[in-house]
Amino acid sequence: MGKVTDILNNSNEPVTICDFSPPKGSDPLLQCNAASLDATFLSTAYSPGQSVRVDPAMLAYTIRKLTQKEVIFTLATRDMNKLAIQNHLLGANLLGLENVLIVGGDAFSKINLASIKSVKDFTTTQLIAATKSMNLGQDYSGRKLLTSTNFCVGATINLGNNIQEESILTHKKVVAGADFFVTQPIYDTEILERFQDNYSILNERFATPLFVGLQILASNSPTFGKVPTKIKKELESGRDGVSIAMELYDKFVSKGFRNIYLIPPIFKGGTRDYNSAQTLLSYMITKLEK
Repeated sequence: MGKVTDILNNSNEPVTICDFSPPKGSDPLLQCNAASLDATFLSTAYSPGQSVRVDPAMLAYTIRKLTQKEVIFTLATRDMNKLAIQNHLLGANLLGLENVLIVGGDAFSKINLASIKSVKDFTTTQLIAATKSMNLGQDYSGRKLLTSTNFCVGATINLGNNIQEESILTHKKVVAGADFFVTQPIYDTEILERFQDNYSILNERFATPLFVGLQILASNSPTFGKVPTKIKKELESGRDGVSIAMELYDKFVSKGFRNIYLIPPIFKGGTRDYNSAQTLLSYMITKLEK
């Protein structure tokens, strides 16, 4: 198995992460789409839609075992206390998993809060630091572990937030030990360039590996981040979301942003269009061969 940073350091080609939803059941056939995706890494999401699904670490292990593909599992701070989260991380490490993407998890609605509670024992920055401490053989309470973990830790950047505030938060994640970042979907590299400039002013040059969020849009599919009006109109007029994503990918590459965090279309009930994702991944591979 390869760590994200190791593969980045040893590859002259762009590296791709494809988001993958855990199924709402434990039948191994429910994850069969994983075998057809030619991404460098498959990243198992954390309870998309706040619904009950297979644990992302267990799914990542199963995908790797069945397909030999590289994997990342997502871990949210929202649902477990410090003890449970670090137990979970030890279990994931026991399974041989090395890549974890740490997120906060979407806030529960008032309706959900009537039947479920948000824990938030760690902030995302605190969990990044605590996970890196586990790599040094120490748990959250300062006690020694019998064996150290071996995690490459990813974190998120949301460029839909205030750029200066997000720059400050990102720097805290860097200091805590984040090894790589993925962004929420963007549609113009200008906002990413502004973030990098702002980060440099506040701290130093942004040098941590970055994967640019690229969502394949589709009618009746939720969007993440603010979609430009021009692109909305193109989609409404019948333009295929994959062709829009291809155009965006070319723009990202032309600006030097080659590593991609790909988000396939998602529909009501949590189904996803992985065929569209593979079409785009095949396009990326074709571009490399030219």
